[in-house]
Amino acid sequence: MLAWITETLRAHPELAIFLTLAIGFWIGAKKLGKFSLGAVAGTLLVGILIGQLDIPISDHIKSIFFIMFLFAIGFGIGPQFIYGIGSTGAPQALFAVVVCMLSLACVYISALVAGYGPGLAAGLFAGSQTISASIGLATDAVHRLNLSADQITQQINLIPVAFAITHIFGTVGTGWILAFLGPKLLRIDLAVECARYEREMSVGAPATGMESAWRQFEGRAYRIQEGISVAGKTVGEAEALAGERLFIERLRSDGTIVEFDQNTVLKPGDVVAVSSRREALVQLSRIADEVDDRELLDIPVESVDVLVTSKAADGRTLIELAREPYARGVYVNSIRRGANAVEIPVLPQTELHRGDIVRISGTKTHTQRVVDALGHADRPVTTTNMILVGLGILVGGLLGSLVLLIEGIPISLGTSGGALIAGILLGWLRTVKPHLGNVPQATLWFMESVGLNTFVAVIGITAGPTFVSGLQQAGFGLFFWGVFATSVPMILAPLIGKYLFRFDPAINLGCCGGASSSTAATRMIAEVARSNVPMLGYTVPYAVGNTLLTLSGLVIVFLIA
Repeated sequence: MLAWITETLRAHPELAIFLTLAIGFWIGAKKLGKFSLGAVAGTLLVGILIGQLDIPISDHIKSIFFIMFLFAIGFGIGPQFIYGIGSTGAPQALFAVVVCMLSLACVYISALVAGYGPGLAAGLFAGSQTISASIGLATDAVHRLNLSADQITQQINLIPVAFAITHIFGTVGTGWILAFLGPKLLRIDLAVECARYEREMSVGAPATGMESAWRQFEGRAYRIQEGISVAGKTVGEAEALAGERLFIERLRSDGTIVEFDQNTVLKPGDVVAVSSRREALVQLSRIADEVDDRELLDIPVESVDVLVTSKAADGRTLIELAREPYARGVYVNSIRRGANAVEIPVLPQTELHRGDIVRISGTKTHTQRVVDALGHADRPVTTTNMILVGLGILVGGLLGSLVLLIEGIPISLGTSGGALIAGILLGWLRTVKPHLGNVPQATLWFMESVGLNTFVAVIGITAGPTFVSGLQQAGFGLFFWGVFATSVPMILAPLIGKYLFRFDPAINLGCCGGASSSTAATRMIAEVARSNVPMLGYTVPYAVGNTLLTLSGLVIVFLIA
């Protein structure tokens, strides 16, 4: 039976890939305390194990999945990448550049001192900086070196060896240093700083708090009696008397539900359907007669995700937008930002950026008004614009294939690097022209996760037969160089953010997690902070850092070569 399975996997390597993915994802999800290997490391290790069966796999398979992965990464981070370079996010973008250069320098120094070749150096970089995407560009770069075919194969097979040795501490070490050592380096209590930041960001909020003013939708019906303050007032004047976000949604006059606007005068005997937070409606019940008018209260309410594309809304705070006429009757449920769709706090001084996904609730009339003002309704879809994806990868790959000779060394981004840049530009362009086409979040997840892990599975299976000899060649000293290359940038980054860029202590460590492209580390920081405030510093550095760290896989090979 075992012999038959082995021969079948050799004859059909696609089955070996799916077996590797299944076991790799399963192992990667297992947790030891709060630590887990993750899908990439799990898939690589399983691939190396299955690779002992000496299964031949075409390099074209990993190339296809890797280029798909990089395009998806670019598409997801595009808005924050462009925003970070061209607007108020520039300091955070520049910080990410500094951290990436520092990380690259530490790996370069390690490789020089230890005498590593381009293969071990590339694996050391990918593992210590937890940027597995750089492996693909490093592999492309090794192929372009002036080496024999056997030397190229040897160097490429050493990449997963170094990655496997250094990745575990790269993941655990980055999270531990930033989440636990980081606050000590900054001499702060992170939870206290985040609470202080939230108070400062809450300036301008109603007495009952911004969250209740924006996020709870409830409707009740009231009869207007002779002598109460709103009798004889227009709808706009009546809403203004409330002193908070209270809205008249429907009106029954003389027994009939009628159309109205802000200038319609309310008469004694009219019945109005009012929406607001629950506490405000309870207070209103004490001065107005509440009635049970089910027909009047039959108000169609929906929740809509809005992709912010409006240049006029970019950089404005929620409290500013709440005063706009189009915000009438609308309640914000959440704000998601960045390629990983992290939730950021809904606070009065929270700024909206182009590319944000804002979930709002209200009547269809109100929500449509906000959609028209802010951008585009990002309603769930199941289809992907494959014309956009296919042509984007094609054009990016063609441009990336252009070769520049520097001192006789052919240097180019390669097809995969070109696809990454194309994804960034198209992801940003969609926030300007939303009807250009969409790649649903589920599709992006598939392209990113399955694309990368299929690439890693092929790398592991291919390197499997030579992994043990490669491990002997690398030596366990590689682990300690990985510790050095992971620790130094992450220890210095918070201090650079504090003294050079003067980031607020509440978001400093979030900036560090983003610049290191470590979502896991940033989530650990948020847990320690007991707040999502650090996420406000995560998205722009993540977009810039993820891109530069990925491209650095190519750079480290040429530096060592």
